[in-house]
Order: sequence, then structure tokens, then C-alpha cells
Amino acid sequence: MTGSATLIGPVAPPEVHVMTLNARRAMEGPLIARADRWSTREPAVHALLASERPTLLGLQEALPRVMPPIRRALGDGYRSLGRGRGRGGTGEGTPVLYDGTRLQLVDGGQRALSDRPDLPGSLGWGNVIPRIAVWAEFVDRSTGARLLVVNTHLDPFSRRSRQRSSEAIAAFIGERGVAAIVMGDLNADVRSTSVRALVAGDRLTDAWAAADAHLTPEWGTYTHYRRPRVRTRRIDAIAVTPDVRVRATGANARTFAGAHPSDHLAVQAVIRVDGAARRNARRWTP
Repeated sequence: MTGSATLIGPVAPPEVHVMTLNARRAMEGPLIARADRWSTREPAVHALLASERPTLLGLQEALPRVMPPIRRALGDGYRSLGRGRGRGGTGEGTPVLYDGTRLQLVDGGQRALSDRPDLPGSLGWGNVIPRIAVWAEFVDRSTGARLLVVNTHLDPFSRRSRQRSSEAIAAFIGERGVAAIVMGDLNADVRSTSVRALVAGDRLTDAWAAADAHLTPEWGTYTHYRRPRVRTRRIDAIAVTPDVRVRATGANARTFAGAHPSDHLAVQAVIRVDGAARRNARRWTP
């Protein structure tokens, strides 16, 4: 699964390139498998992001130490929003990074996935580690379209937490009332009962199901540094509201000099937020 070709690469307006990537917690040491060490994976992450250059990037398991090299890979025009999930903004984050030359941030913030969404570090719904959602609302400088983006990392252990978190995110999307995408590591198959509230209603749809074109097989996205397989759990996903057209989507299985960027595959999509283009669009081709 190695190669020099990009899956999507930079796109021109009105297309928007969206990527979600669980960057895997950065760790080192003799007890950490070589493939899993950040020193092994950092060049691969850099190569992936520098070649794909998504307009919007949602990261999970992002520790503060990984942010400077990730920003360098994307380039000077990119900005980020979000902090760690802990009470003081420490620890792993789920930041949203975006091309500031293309997108203007008009509103944004971070919510705890609990009964106290405005209290950083708050717990609830069965998770023992804080879970968060970072959101940002943009105006596309090229088209004037508004787009709400939510990036999250749901709990791996508690089905109840995943379900309540999915319901909370879907309700938040409904409250904002604009075209929206949700991306992240759902820690359950996108078709599972625990995340059905996110992608099974009229409000949000799984981008894979909505796409005009599929650029890869429907691989499971948690590969643990192995070759991807079909008919396994697709736990990393992008969801869209009905007013967002998904031109193409796929899961990126590239390796770089034999190194995997993460134990998860990046999931990518090309979207448009343009009613006229949605009605009259030609088929998207890479």
C-alpha cells in the first residue's frame, strides 16, 4: 500500500477537501513497538499531510508535542482550534485545523460530551476519561458558503457514552441550523447502534453512503499497522447534513518508506456546499 500518488490532494473552490485522522498518541521508548513510535511515524504523518493538503483536518489523540510538526507539514496558511480534553485544557485534543487563506472562522469552541458541556474535563454518560467535541463555523472566502464543522473522539469502552455523545452532537448540529459535517474516531462501526443517532436520521448521513464516487474499497479504518481489509469496522468517519454534497470519499492506506502514519487510516472526502452546484454537478473525477 505504498506509493507516491495522493488520494485527493489540494482542491480548488468550490470543492472542499476534508480529512479526519486519529494521529495516534505520540509515544516513545523500548517497550513501544517500532511501528507505533512517534519518531517512526512523524515523517509519514508529515508526508501524508504535505501531499494531501486538506482544506479541513480533524485530528484525534493529538498531544501538544505533535502540533508544531503537523502545522509545518500543512504550511503557513493553516490555523487550528481546540485544546486538550483535561480540566485545564491539557492532554489529548481533537483540534480542527483549516486553511485560513480559504476559510474564515466566524465562531467556534469546545464542548465536553457530558451533562455539563461548558465545564472542561467533565465526565458523564459512562466514560471515565473526558470526551470532547471541537466545533467551528466558517465562511468560505471563495463562495460565501457557511459550513459548520464538528470534530470528536467518542469513548472506546462505553456504548452508552457513544450513544449519548452522538445524540448531543446531532442536537447541536440541529441548533446551529447551517450546512455541517461531523468527523472523527467514533470507536464503533459507523452503522452500529451506539452511533446510529449520528448517521441514521434525516439530520446527518454517512459520507460513504452519500458519496458520488468511492476512491477506495470500504476498508476498516483501524488497521493497527497492517494491510487494510474490507468488511471490518469502519470506526473513523465523516457525516454530512443533506445540504452538503459528497463528491468523493475514501480511506487513505498509503505508507511512506515503509512507515504508517498511524494505526488508523485517514478518511477523506471532497464536498461542496452550493445549492446550484448540488443540482447541476457533473461527476467528480480525481
